[in-house]
Amino acid sequence: MTDLGGQVLCTESYGSRNAQRYQPLPDGRLSCVLDRPEGQGYRSLQDVFMSVFLPQGYPESVSPDYLAYQIWDTVQAFASSITGTLATQAVLKGVGVGDETSTVSAATVTWILKDGTGMLGRILFAWSKGSKLDCDAKQWRLFADVLNDVAILMEILAPAFPACFTLIVCTSGFFKCIVGVAGGATRAALTMHQARRDNMADVSAKDGSQETLVNLAGLLVSLLLIPLVADNLRLTYSLYGLFTVLHLYANYRAVRAVCMETLNRARLRLVFCHFLERAEVPGPAIANPQEPLVLGFRQQLKMTLGAPLHTVTSSVADFQKALEGNATNYLIFFNRSEGAVSILLHRRAGSVDVIKACTHALFLESLLYWDVATRFLDKRAVLDLRRRLHEEPNDKDCAVLSETHWLMDRIFPEFLKGLTAAGWVTDRNLLGPEEWRVDWNIAGKKSH
Repeated sequence: MTDLGGQVLCTESYGSRNAQRYQPLPDGRLSCVLDRPEGQGYRSLQDVFMSVFLPQGYPESVSPDYLAYQIWDTVQAFASSITGTLATQAVLKGVGVGDETSTVSAATVTWILKDGTGMLGRILFAWSKGSKLDCDAKQWRLFADVLNDVAILMEILAPAFPACFTLIVCTSGFFKCIVGVAGGATRAALTMHQARRDNMADVSAKDGSQETLVNLAGLLVSLLLIPLVADNLRLTYSLYGLFTVLHLYANYRAVRAVCMETLNRARLRLVFCHFLERAEVPGPAIANPQEPLVLGFRQQLKMTLGAPLHTVTSSVADFQKALEGNATNYLIFFNRSEGAVSILLHRRAGSVDVIKACTHALFLESLLYWDVATRFLDKRAVLDLRRRLHEEPNDKDCAVLSETHWLMDRIFPEFLKGLTAAGWVTDRNLLGPEEWRVDWNIAGKKSH
């Protein structure tokens, strides 16, 4: 038998941690040697903590921004737990806990009205905004936390207005249920971004464990605070202000830490504008910190992506003009008087087609409102096209749009190549198109 004494047969690791070596023993058995620094007990405790509260395979199994986001998310959850306790105490006091003159039935009716109003808010908000939460997850996450702080403030102030107490707590319940829908939906969207090994369930479960631990810590701190704030409104308001500032700051840092590689309208606008100015596409790490986080961000040119045909034209001639010379999977209609562009998507349109259609609308916006000179096109031609967009009558818009199609065919291939090279995902997007799709090749099929 060959002498293998001291020779390493193989090495093994659990993710990027717990490296160990296997060596042969004289009797033929394998010996496992752990490659650990001193302080093995501490390392073992750390390993247990990581296995309980972090996804399996961390950090390789999650996105690079996972740790920074979770740290600030933990801070905001702790602050929210404290302010939530202050609000609960105020509501209980308002419904009559500790007051001999109040009745159980009155308190029950108030609580039922509060919950019922919240349920109605949950349904209405999910119906009106549910399809938009994926596209702007960071903005809606920040909105949810701001609204949550407003709802908590209303509950803390409610006992000071006994005549309007029921109305105030019902409104607060309405807001909190909106927070629940927006917060839960955006958390799911962020979990999808963070999970890198088809491990959404594990990432979500560990996030729940982290939140439970933080809420437990918040409850313990709340037990110490409750006797102090029971009859001290000034201290209650001071603590609310302190922890609300911490909560909002931590939420801002948390969403700023998220670096999404998929394109939504705000991120596409940023990278395309940069591309026109400098002939290069910035990566996600550069564009994400510049993305606006306040809801209400709108392009100067209103865009409807995936519009139904009947909303853009009722004229056969206009529809046929839009089809002339068009070799793309989208049709674009421009309404200068309303400052709007509507895009019809073909039934075969894929993610790249949607990105190109949205980029085309942004190119129109650049011609109308931006002072950007692209390096890919002749400056005089761009200035002439811009002048015609502003000065020519509306019935000439089709001719101008036809020229922009030709220009986009020159610009977009290089732009798409830059997107891929910079690390952006193009096989899916968060541009939020409507579900309408048109098949304008059907007449040609019937003629054969």
